[in-house]
Amino acid sequence: MDGNLCRCTGYRPILDAAKTFASDNEGCCGGGRCGAGGGCAALDQPNGENSHDPGVADGFATIPPNEEVHVSTEQRGAEAIFRKNYRELGVCEPIFPPSLMLSAATPLARDHGDVKWFKPVRLEQLLVLKDEFPDAVIVRGNTEVGVDLKFKGRRPGVYIHVGDVPELSELGACEDHLTVGGCASLRDVEHFFAAYAEDGKDSSKAAHAMQQMLRWFASNQIRNVASLAGNLATASPISDMNPMLMAADATLVLHSLSSGVRELPVREFFMSYRKTALRPDEVIVHIRVPLSERYEIFMPFKQARRREDDISIVTGGIRICYAPEEGEWKVTRARLCFGGMAAVTKAAIKTEDFLVGKTWSPELVREATQVLTEELRLPDSVPGGQAEYRVALPPSFLFKLFLRSCDLLNQWTADDSLPTGMLELEPVLKSGQRSFVDEPKGVSRGEHHYKIEAGGLQSSRPEPHAPQSAGANPERAPVGQPLMHKSALQQVTGEARYVDDIPAPSDALHAGLVLSERAHARILSVDPTAALEMEGVEAFFGADDVPGNNAIGPVVKDEECFASEFVHCVGQVIGVVIATSANLARIAASKVDVEYEDLEAILDIQDAIAAESYMADIHQIQHGDADAEEAALLEANSGAVVDGECFVGGQEHFYLETNATLVVPQEDGGLEIFSSTQNCTKTQNFAAHVCGVDANKVVARMKRMGGAFGGKETRSVFVSCAIAVAASHLQVPIRIMLDRDVDMQCTGQRHAFYAKYRAGADSEGNLRFLKVDVYNNAGCSLDLSAAVMDRALFHLDNAYQWRALCASGYVCRTNMPSHTAFRGFGGPQGMMICESAMDHLAAALQMDVMEMRKRNLYGDGAVTHYGQRIPGPTWHVPRMLDELLGRCDFASRKALVDHFNRHNRYRKRGIAWVPTKFGINFTAKFMNQGGALVHVYTDGTVLVSHGGTEMGQGLHTKMAAIAAQCFGIPAAMVHVAETASDKVPNASPTAASMSTDLYGMAVLDACEQILSNLRPIIEKNPGGDTSWPSIVQKAYFERVNLSAQGFYAVPGDRCGYDWNAPVGNDNSRRGMPFNYFTQGVACSEVEVDCLTGDFSVLRSDILMDLGKSINPVIDIGQIEGGFVQGLGWLTTEEAIWGDKNHQWVRPGQLFSRGPGFYKIPAANDVPKDLRVHLLNDAPNPFAVHSSKAVGEPPYFTAASAYFAIRDAVRSARRDQGFGEKHFYLHAPATSEKIRMACLDPILEGVGWKPDDVPKGSY
Repeated sequence: MDGNLCRCTGYRPILDAAKTFASDNEGCCGGGRCGAGGGCAALDQPNGENSHDPGVADGFATIPPNEEVHVSTEQRGAEAIFRKNYRELGVCEPIFPPSLMLSAATPLARDHGDVKWFKPVRLEQLLVLKDEFPDAVIVRGNTEVGVDLKFKGRRPGVYIHVGDVPELSELGACEDHLTVGGCASLRDVEHFFAAYAEDGKDSSKAAHAMQQMLRWFASNQIRNVASLAGNLATASPISDMNPMLMAADATLVLHSLSSGVRELPVREFFMSYRKTALRPDEVIVHIRVPLSERYEIFMPFKQARRREDDISIVTGGIRICYAPEEGEWKVTRARLCFGGMAAVTKAAIKTEDFLVGKTWSPELVREATQVLTEELRLPDSVPGGQAEYRVALPPSFLFKLFLRSCDLLNQWTADDSLPTGMLELEPVLKSGQRSFVDEPKGVSRGEHHYKIEAGGLQSSRPEPHAPQSAGANPERAPVGQPLMHKSALQQVTGEARYVDDIPAPSDALHAGLVLSERAHARILSVDPTAALEMEGVEAFFGADDVPGNNAIGPVVKDEECFASEFVHCVGQVIGVVIATSANLARIAASKVDVEYEDLEAILDIQDAIAAESYMADIHQIQHGDADAEEAALLEANSGAVVDGECFVGGQEHFYLETNATLVVPQEDGGLEIFSSTQNCTKTQNFAAHVCGVDANKVVARMKRMGGAFGGKETRSVFVSCAIAVAASHLQVPIRIMLDRDVDMQCTGQRHAFYAKYRAGADSEGNLRFLKVDVYNNAGCSLDLSAAVMDRALFHLDNAYQWRALCASGYVCRTNMPSHTAFRGFGGPQGMMICESAMDHLAAALQMDVMEMRKRNLYGDGAVTHYGQRIPGPTWHVPRMLDELLGRCDFASRKALVDHFNRHNRYRKRGIAWVPTKFGINFTAKFMNQGGALVHVYTDGTVLVSHGGTEMGQGLHTKMAAIAAQCFGIPAAMVHVAETASDKVPNASPTAASMSTDLYGMAVLDACEQILSNLRPIIEKNPGGDTSWPSIVQKAYFERVNLSAQGFYAVPGDRCGYDWNAPVGNDNSRRGMPFNYFTQGVACSEVEVDCLTGDFSVLRSDILMDLGKSINPVIDIGQIEGGFVQGLGWLTTEEAIWGDKNHQWVRPGQLFSRGPGFYKIPAANDVPKDLRVHLLNDAPNPFAVHSSKAVGEPPYFTAASAYFAIRDAVRSARRDQGFGEKHFYLHAPATSEKIRMACLDPILEGVGWKPDDVPKGSY
């Protein structure tokens, strides 16, 4: 799975699906029970014919009410699923199409004028070409050249493809070395090294080390085409393999037509940054890797932001050779080579020389780490940052090798009966030698548990959420059934169409955005002449060309469609270039000349605070008397009062489909807009606004999105506005799809937050008061930042009762792209602030923070700090906690974690549980409304249109189930149409986890209207044919309306909060911000490598209260995806901006743009064991059919992994003598922050102090 990224699923279902193709797996559940009656749904399902029995949905038999479903997915020995499904039916596996098989290699030459392409098939042909074209770029897999073309603008005139030159792909073993062809694929090289090292012979140590490193090199896709020669020639200073080759004393065999054959040690190959000793006419033909010695240790090392498919922060190969002399082990050769420590692959020559000839001992290694630290010391301003961390890693690697050497040297002493003494090693140190690089990747496991709920159905009339009569049939199907996602088959086969897949008319043109390159500047001039002179470029449009109003913005119009006088961030749209192709439009946009006068820029929250740069009102909540509570604690001189701060980083949405728009002008001056957006209404209204036309002439359409997560609630609109202006002028269809790096730079992220708090608790751990000032980084415009802050303030309690709480929220204006909605909408940041303050208090009280959490959970009837009562009948967190701790065997596992930590110093485990309480509603009252349009056709099929958008979350599937249940038909008879502003007007954005609640009730309302129209038809035919198609036919002939428009609004007394209302001591007078709370509890166990900061999540258990679920498997998918996305936010996903902490990045520019530098979790980063449970028997009377919202609430469950990491780090610090003292681990807890928090002598040597904290962008 490495090389494949997923933002939605959390990988578990993808991994499970992949397992079904393995030869040792049986079915989707590994042979476990995955449905009523046992058996495997994948193997036992019927052929898929749909009947008109509402108890059958899409080919799967309905699971009876109250049936408990337990699905366990793990690898087990058994027949492969394709054998069961196909071979037993006599169907053979398809053969590879002969037409696609490669034919014999033949030379090829292509001349395209400014670019020539050659493909030689013999070495002599290659050498002749390289002699004639010494500046030609040699291409094997295009893995580096493609990057140079796209991002660095390099356009060589000559390319030579060498993949068919057989001499360059040779692999073989000689008497004293291994020969590796320069262009052999890394995958072939990996397999070659693995085969050579299979029997563990002494000579294979280098081969084994390199094979282990290659497992983690880039991704499968890259390894299949990339080569060692390409890796060497590009001379990346952070290459994984170059340090390994250097440490192995490998030699390059170079050929040229003029000079013949030349051999060059790899250690002499790298001259300066991206410069090598390779002559212009030379080619790397072979790499010779010497065979290893008997007494040799060779270890590969790599540390990156995530394990798989990532550019290393520091990588290394360390090779030490020994000889037994005079009863001791002497170092005869030392090779310590590293990437990421200089402008070239760096050999630590001083340290190597220091080691050679000396006796191998703990004292020697301790001294060598000091030499190594000084030799590799980096300045704070080093490109890439993380200076102290990078300096700490090589000595940490060396110490790991030493720990491993003790066992190996002692083994050699015993095996060879040598007189050398034994190296004694404390048992607690031994696990420090472990490294993920040479450990198995492991197999994931998942588990689901839920019950098919009975009853709980509601009616929309005479009032919303009216319960059905007590004697009603408890059967809910297809509501509550695990129906497959409506578009699952189209998506997994690639047939699902997204915006960029929509065929455009033949006259369609393409757009490229002209973006600001300054964080804050006055625009002096914009000159598109160079772009317009390019063949195929049709037009340029800027601020002067907007036919309507240039001012835009979702709440206040403080943005511009095209910047006119000033730019306020890097990435702000200045204009748009229109051309005949997407590539030409992008190139032409880069040719537009913009002159600036730079102005002072504010680039982070601290700068904004210093400048008092705030937007919107400063909202405050005061609950109880915090000053009195503090005074009482101080007077009693008991308990704890702490002052602290909390930083929480931003997060890139990283939806897999970037922003895309197609605008088609209409004959009446109107526009049809196909946009990847969560907000058809804003798309419609602002396109009309900037184009100067009425909204009724603009139709916004949205079939599906490839992810959004809040990022397309408002930030898609400035893209569609720019394209609408161009299409309106030219009266031709125009389309755009942003490149990933452009999308990340200009569309904004989750808000970074900073909080400064003072908190107190009594000696028993009861929370007494919290005073906190909360700041978010809004970017350069308001967007939704004030509402994000409001939700953060509402969630400062998480699930706990603070006796007094005083909070103020400041929305900071900075010169960054406008930050925006993201799953949770400020709620997770508020909960992190709360949990961080509690962790601080627990440390001050020398108390287990989990005991403090349990002690302070809300009870029935408690009142939140904003005045909303916790309703007893639907408050389940205490019950859920008890259930989860029992399910995950928390007490026993906590004891095992403590035992592990007592017996391991440099590997630590942590375990933690965290609750979550997420309020459901738009905090803006007017947005809590939704509409739907339902048509019944004469064949009985149903068409549903509603205002919600489908972004993969399964909203349409749930709407189909609701309509089908109401009409008593299978869900397969219901089709949900695209979202369109001409079908359901004025729709609220698909956000706030509200869409099932709003549109489910609206669909139900429309269906019940139609049923009411049909009731006289049914009553006229007692005992007759009452099948659904028959009733519909009769109704049609009797001219009964078979269409209805449904509408739903959250009751007025259950939504809305007036921040300006006078409240006295009763915050409830401001209103009730939330209709209800979705609740959850999660427990995670992690293991941390204290020497590198690497970590893995061993197991996570999640229990969510989703009421009576509309579709349990889709909801579980949301839980898993939300957890893993939250895990990324709190660990691997670090947004790095050009600010005062990162002065090697241009001011205001996002450094971590694109997957090369921004790391969402990969398949290897998710929990090895992920178990999800839904709470049974917890109906919610306030949402459709007693269900609960699911999109955002599970997100914060990932904090259980973060606090488990804190628990592990605390154990490491405890071993270093710091006890329970509070420490900062600002989110995200990257490998850097974890390592630098695990204090030890190596960090002391670096100069790191116990209270130091790594720098971040906030």
